[in-house]
Amino acid sequence: MTPPTDTDQDQPNNPLRDPEDRRLPRIAGPCGMVLFGVTGDLSRKKIMPAIYDLANRGLLPPGFSLVGFARRDWADQDFAQIVHDSVREHARTEFREEVWRQLSEGFRFVPGDFNDDQAFDHLRRTIEELDEERGTGGNHAFYLAIPPSFFGDVADQLKEHGLARPQKGSWRRVVVEKPFGHDLQSARQLNDILGQVFDSGSIFRIDHYLGKETVQNILAMRFANNLFEPIWNGNYVDHVQITMAEDVGIGGRAGYYDGVGAARDVIQNHLMQLMALVAMEEPTSFDAESLRSEKLKVLSSVVLPERLDLNTARGQYTAVAVVFKRAPHLPFSATATEELTTNTLVIRVQPDEGMTIRFGAKVPGTAMEIRDVNMDFAYGGSFTESSPEAYERLILDVLLGDPPLFPRHEEVEVSWKILDPILAHWASKGRPDTYGPGTWGPKSADDMLARSGRKWRRP
Repeated sequence: MTPPTDTDQDQPNNPLRDPEDRRLPRIAGPCGMVLFGVTGDLSRKKIMPAIYDLANRGLLPPGFSLVGFARRDWADQDFAQIVHDSVREHARTEFREEVWRQLSEGFRFVPGDFNDDQAFDHLRRTIEELDEERGTGGNHAFYLAIPPSFFGDVADQLKEHGLARPQKGSWRRVVVEKPFGHDLQSARQLNDILGQVFDSGSIFRIDHYLGKETVQNILAMRFANNLFEPIWNGNYVDHVQITMAEDVGIGGRAGYYDGVGAARDVIQNHLMQLMALVAMEEPTSFDAESLRSEKLKVLSSVVLPERLDLNTARGQYTAVAVVFKRAPHLPFSATATEELTTNTLVIRVQPDEGMTIRFGAKVPGTAMEIRDVNMDFAYGGSFTESSPEAYERLILDVLLGDPPLFPRHEEVEVSWKILDPILAHWASKGRPDTYGPGTWGPKSADDMLARSGRKWRRP
């Protein structure tokens, strides 16, 4: 059963406020967060700055609390200094002393290991004290910014010490980061571990790509504009290319990719979710259950080709484009349309968020000459307010109990069912094809599309 949201607590004295009006800012009700893994890059560069930015935007309750848990001999003020340094270096919004002062009053630190019973007793007492001192009302989210191998240890301790089950009228939630397992079997094991401690509606699986404004704008663009939806089908769309391109090497992430693999890191979550959003049918509404249902239909309908060797390619280093079919008849001479390609809608997820439409237009002059032109939309040029970081949106949704952007365990498992056979096929073929820095991947990837008369677009 999905726990109640906090939207009714946002502005209780305003009888004119419609809690369903999504144009108004949603403010989290009384609550706190316990952060496991406070010493990691994710916490320092993303989670802590996002919490400050939410506070700075007035979207956190005045008594919000943040408890850090780590194997460090720190006092509360030491933890506060860590958060302070992270915020000053990585926060999106300006630093304001009055906001920081109020936020930092709710900081606490609990030292200990994940298998330390005394530490979790300390954590329980700390949460109880915050409920009294800060008015957090028994509402707490446990953010596991730690490797999945430790999920079970922490979940068991939370259950054993009575931290996972809320009292009547309050809530407890758990937040886990991708990767959600490394294959179908491990994903099911993780789901079982968390499901034994928390209700399914209290488990939030964060995929930060889904919190990006441009990814959410896929839904707005498709279903709010009659320009696109009538032709967003197999009669008009030739194929879709989802490209994740980076302009830097993997650098310090090499060890991570060795252990998890780039395919497991991004295909199973980021790219599968983007594919589902692009291909799904229009939902009956944009509530969590309707969105998940349509995404799950897409993922469940995927059928892998028999010849994975001809239809997949794997490369190793030593973002979304909807490509439409050509018009069935072009009344132009070959010379008039020599440079004309296909209509394309390109959705840029990051860093230059926006969209580009490519279409044919007549070149000025007396001759009938058609060339490709681009019509460009950029968020930075159209809106005065900068886009929030993905973690701001996702953390706020956790505190509100609003889960549309979080994949459920069914989506995770179906995604692994798609990817597992491909990974097994690649493993049987030995080492991947190599390609040089600054290039667009191995030749085998170009050959794969060339067999169907297509080619990769280069962002």
